[in-house]
Amino acid sequence: MGGPVVRSSTRGEGTRSRVRHADQLGRDESLHEGDGDGAGGGEGPGTGHRSAKGRRGSGGGAQGAGSRRAPKSGTRRALRWSASVLAVLILGTGGAGYLYYEYLNSNIKKEDLTLGDKQMADHKANAAGQTPLNILLIGSDARDSEANQKLGGAKETFGAPPLADVQMLLHISADRSNLSVISMPRDTMLKMPKCTAPDGEVFPASTGDVQTNESLGRGGPGCTVATWYELTGIRIDHFMMIDFAGVVSMADAIGGVPVCVDANIRSRNADGKGSGLELEKGTTYIQGEQALQWLRTRYGFEDNTDLGRAKAQHQYMNSMVRQLRKGTKLTDPAKLTNLAEAATKALTVDKGLDTVKKLYDLAEEFKKVPTKRITMSTMPNVYGTGSNNGRVYPKAGDAEQLFRMVRDDVPLDGKASKRKKPEEPKDPSAPVGEIAVAVRNGTATDTLGPASGRAGDVADQLKEAGFGRTTVDPNSVTGSARTAILYPSADLEGDAQAVAKALGVPLSQVKKSTDVSGISLAVGADWREDGAYPVSKGTEKTPESAGALNGEEEGACMKVNPNYTW
Repeated sequence: MGGPVVRSSTRGEGTRSRVRHADQLGRDESLHEGDGDGAGGGEGPGTGHRSAKGRRGSGGGAQGAGSRRAPKSGTRRALRWSASVLAVLILGTGGAGYLYYEYLNSNIKKEDLTLGDKQMADHKANAAGQTPLNILLIGSDARDSEANQKLGGAKETFGAPPLADVQMLLHISADRSNLSVISMPRDTMLKMPKCTAPDGEVFPASTGDVQTNESLGRGGPGCTVATWYELTGIRIDHFMMIDFAGVVSMADAIGGVPVCVDANIRSRNADGKGSGLELEKGTTYIQGEQALQWLRTRYGFEDNTDLGRAKAQHQYMNSMVRQLRKGTKLTDPAKLTNLAEAATKALTVDKGLDTVKKLYDLAEEFKKVPTKRITMSTMPNVYGTGSNNGRVYPKAGDAEQLFRMVRDDVPLDGKASKRKKPEEPKDPSAPVGEIAVAVRNGTATDTLGPASGRAGDVADQLKEAGFGRTTVDPNSVTGSARTAILYPSADLEGDAQAVAKALGVPLSQVKKSTDVSGISLAVGADWREDGAYPVSKGTEKTPESAGALNGEEEGACMKVNPNYTW
């Protein structure tokens, strides 16, 4: 990332002179404004190696002169040789190999995983002792270096706080059989949590809705993680952040990736807005700056909003995975070395991913998932109105359903899962008649007050189920998006899970918390109506509004906006 993060307060809480909000120019809207035809100006049609048929990666599998071995055997020999060289070069324990390994480690930039003040819930292991992995990918639009300024343009934003313009959650299932991706549009309006930066600067929780990409300027990527957890309730295990220059270097190291548009596209208008992407209709191999342009294009895809951009990013990622898995691109030690250097210099990660070995181990977990079990999706959303016209909000019901599926490790592709039942707590529950539960009303929302009598209604359900020591907590409670059952220590986990089972609340919503002294049930905004907890209907199905795209779908092609064609 380069220099230290420049910080600002959120909108309405006092600002500094160079504060740049998410609704101001920056990103691809002003990419070429005042920059003429500089480095960001697109390579033009045809320069991305036209046609998906004629180009393959080099290296690996080539037979030496006079070789009598069958091609298959030669390929195996080349792969073994490449792996051996790479092991000596990068993972060597002495001499130059060790020095190079330490050099790669020194390239990696590290920051705190979360800057929020809420403890993230632990994963629930299944019966085989396996747990899922959740990694948040963050794309920063920082103009904090000469390279990023040249690629990003928008001179008025140089040195301003960075924005998290790309946010994708990658969920690897506990059994490693499937992978789900949720993109959050950068225009999403939500509440920001309190974040305390590593240097001690405190960014108070927002009093109103703030655009999600402003989270990065509130102390760094750890605040983006805290914002995701606040909205979704999904535990984040790691984050990986990359800037403009990093995307270009990584895309060059990986090589060409095929993408498709249904018409000629030129992403630039008379006002200078656009990424500069220029492609002919059909399939083109893109890499380097052209790959960055594709990933940043908003003006030119579909309705010129961040939703179309998210679809384009999904298409690129799926295509990249297919390219890397189909053969020889990264069997050449030189290519692997280039990728290792590009990756370690490009990434900022949490302190749990602070070595090449840890990044390699994470990559090995990704490799276990078949391409056909990868599902890309976008957080279901609705457009705002009035002063927030053009912004988006999580779609009631559908967004929470998608979040719940990830929390509960349910595959988004709708296929059968190898999931095993969660482990029973080591400390079994006490007889239900001895379990004390305090029920609170947390059904208030931004627009609605608490639903009258909900704490009492749920307390009655527990009493009918035999929980005779259930009481209603008369104290007011901050509104909660979803119902949660909190317990203070491991010896009460079994009791808390017994409460959840009696009410039909998912075990993923049972959490350890230091904020309570006993078992506390907060009835959330997802349970404002009388009756059983509304979790059973539709929870195994990805909402259509998530726009799911399968990793093997090679026919995906971006729809070009008619105003940006040529």
